Amino acid sequence: MIAAPKNYDLRAAEIAKDFPILAQPTSRGKRLAFLDSAASSQKPQAVIDALVRYYEHDNANIHRGVYELAERATAAFEGARGKVARFIGAEPAEIIWTRNTTEAINLVSFSWGLENLKPGDAILTSQLEHHSNLVPWQLLAAKTGAELRFIEVDDQGIHQLGDLKAKLRGVKLVALSHVSNTLGTIAPLETIVPQAHAAGAVVLVDGAQSAPHMRIDVRALDVDFFAASGHKMLGPTGIGFLYGKRALLEAMPPFLTGGDMIKKVEYRETSFNEIPWKFEAGTSNIADAVGLGAAVDYLTAVDMDWIRAHDHELTRYALERLTELAPLGLEIYGPRDPELRSAVVSFNLADVHAHDLASILDTEGVCVRAGHHCTMPLMEKMGWPATARASFYLYNTEQDVEQLVTALKKAAQVFKLA
Repeated sequence: MIAAPKNYDLRAAEIAKDFPILAQPTSRGKRLAFLDSAASSQKPQAVIDALVRYYEHDNANIHRGVYELAERATAAFEGARGKVARFIGAEPAEIIWTRNTTEAINLVSFSWGLENLKPGDAILTSQLEHHSNLVPWQLLAAKTGAELRFIEVDDQGIHQLGDLKAKLRGVKLVALSHVSNTLGTIAPLETIVPQAHAAGAVVLVDGAQSAPHMRIDVRALDVDFFAASGHKMLGPTGIGFLYGKRALLEAMPPFLTGGDMIKKVEYRETSFNEIPWKFEAGTSNIADAVGLGAAVDYLTAVDMDWIRAHDHELTRYALERLTELAPLGLEIYGPRDPELRSAVVSFNLADVHAHDLASILDTEGVCVRAGHHCTMPLMEKMGWPATARASFYLYNTEQDVEQLVTALKKAAQVFKLA
């Protein structure tokens, strides 16, 4: 059982004060209850200040300039890479800057996948995947002649592993989301990764929903690739990263070509830079990398174990309170055991469309996501046209949950369910 500190709600309320956007009321004068962090988290003042400070004091291009500003910019940029590496237990050279998780996954698909897959091989993913961890593999399978296979999930979204050994035969790549963005399901990597490696497969983990919420140690997980997005973990938009084991990265060809990823260019041939710069063509997103470094500092200071415990306790509380609305027609999706899920709760209210429901919640200051959450195949499998989704983070409190419950009761009245 994950033990949450008894003062988790009080501390979360204090943490919320570091996020200026959360202090503003809505245009209708309602308190803002932001419950859409699975889409994009809010930013603490420390991250905002880091971005402003960079542009005010250190703005210059990196790596090639020998003047003071350029050296400061380079130090800040590479320093942020080091922070991310320490945050997930990697070496700085194993961290490649990307725009987001999607680009990181595509980098692996184009650079590793096209070089290593052939007809007769297979790719194994799951029925829970975000489109970003599905569409690249569909296209890769079509280009290489590889077969695409799926780990099935039950009606709670829990991975069914009884036939995993059979599914892994001939598999060269296993690509899984660590945490489902729709149902919050936590993938049992401790079971899947060793079996995948025993079968000769490389493992890529989409960590977009796990890196913000739990301590990540890529060495302990023994994954070969791990991708994440800055904007979901308190950082700016437009910056993310790919971790890859050094031996794999060194053997992979570049994904994009141009400046900064080269060692020497001649008219007819080019030799490429060392990792990680081999994969970072052109002028990098320097400021947002610095901002992500500041976000990692903030998360580290709060403590990732505390964040995981807080998320678990708040999600457990939310599940209890939302279950009480079952007589109104509220149906909750995902694992019933809070131990098996992260800080995401998807639901529907009777036959009210999720978009209509979200609009009513918005009038009460509650921000939730509504739609297919970029998991259309999962929605079709489960028979849901869409769901509303509340997602929690370190700045959310029981007051936010109560505001959600009150707003849902109002929606039930509006749609004459109560």
